[in-house]
Amino acid sequence: MDYVKAFLVGGVICGLVQILMDKTKLMPGRIMVLLVVTGAVLGALGLYQPFLDWAGSGAGVPLLGFGNTLWKGVKKALDEKGLLGLFTGGLTASAAGICAALVFGFLGALIFKPKMKK
Repeated sequence: MDYVKAFLVGGVICGLVQILMDKTKLMPGRIMVLLVVTGAVLGALGLYQPFLDWAGSGAGVPLLGFGNTLWKGVKKALDEKGLLGLFTGGLTASAAGICAALVFGFLGALIFKPKMKK
């Protein structure tokens, strides 16, 4: 049942984002930034973790979850390193995900020979 819940929650999040893309003139990059910032703000307010605990991967995988991960890293680094943690915490917490995205993106480009849009 956890898989079904994660699938449905992730689908609802993606569906809401698609509606936002279709009904507004916001560019996809701005919507992505909005999602990351929303995840970080909800994490800072203490609202995202209970949602994540309930929804599982359905809430942790989208960009909202990435924003929450950034917030958790910043919070931990601020407690350990002080003000310097504000700049290093988010990158430390999300380094594995960022690295995986770069590596798999590069491998995908090697395998599928991307072309420029005309």
